Amino acid sequence: MQTPDDTILSVEGLRVGFGRGAATVTALRDVSFTLGRGKTLALVGESGSGKSVTSLALMGLLPPSGRILSGRLNFRRSDGTVVDLAGLDAAGYRAMRGPGISMIFQEPMSSLNPLFTVGDQIGEMLLLHENVSSAQRDKRVIEMLELVEIPGAAARAKSYPHELSGGMRQRVMIAMGLICNPALLIADEPTTALDVTIQAQILDLMRRLQKELDMSILFITHDMGVVAEMADQVAVMYAGAVVEQAGVLDLFDHTRHPYTQGLLASIPRDDLVDGERLVPIPGSVPSLTALPSGCAFAPRCSHAQPECHRPVSLEEKASGHLSACIFDFAGAA
Repeated sequence: MQTPDDTILSVEGLRVGFGRGAATVTALRDVSFTLGRGKTLALVGESGSGKSVTSLALMGLLPPSGRILSGRLNFRRSDGTVVDLAGLDAAGYRAMRGPGISMIFQEPMSSLNPLFTVGDQIGEMLLLHENVSSAQRDKRVIEMLELVEIPGAAARAKSYPHELSGGMRQRVMIAMGLICNPALLIADEPTTALDVTIQAQILDLMRRLQKELDMSILFITHDMGVVAEMADQVAVMYAGAVVEQAGVLDLFDHTRHPYTQGLLASIPRDDLVDGERLVPIPGSVPSLTALPSGCAFAPRCSHAQPECHRPVSLEEKASGHLSACIFDFAGAA
């Protein structure tokens, strides 16, 4: 299938398993979504829903026990050619990471090497992917630190990770991800470990850089407030599958899947009256080794009916709005 010119990434029927033979556990079940050029798609869901596994599959960074079972990961490179990432070998993935796709990981202190300066670690990307001199590399590193608004960039390039604040370390991770001008940036919970003030600064920075660099972003989060602030499109994941997908305004105004309704109902709000409580989603995400028949969310769903135990697939309920539910709530509480 040819990827449209305005689409940077098209994931079709992605299935990922862990283990071998009869012991294989399917962690992703027929995940499909598209991301437009210069747009942001948010993957959202509870821990264990499959968001990070999806990003690792795209980056070719699944652990040795994991593998892509089926599906296509069509990525449009800067020269306009389309490559199926699922078919790349290790060398192909290494060439793609950096100039094609980069990733910001959730916790910078576990991602940055404490034995090297941040300048050396950012510059390593240039050594791997571009033929530049030492002087050119140092100049580019400082320019990138300035781009992500780190004061005293030349001095900070010589700092070690532990000498920087949490917000600065996250800016270093962004600089590392962007120094090779990727077409697609994957951001895996990039603000989770930050306080709300620094989080707002990082989100503002990412929006600005996206516009300046004409970059697409796959933003992984569990925070629906961040989704509302960052995303153009949203794909809601549950138990390894996409259960709802829509434009961000449509999703918030006309929520069609009970799981998404539950996520929104559990968000703290300014309009709560005295004594009113948030509505949590009961239970927890089911084990991938013991998924219920039919809709995986049915055991936790207040709307569940006997027919919910039959197989259900992601279907278009309205123009551009898909939901994996036999009912169409269209925003009902």
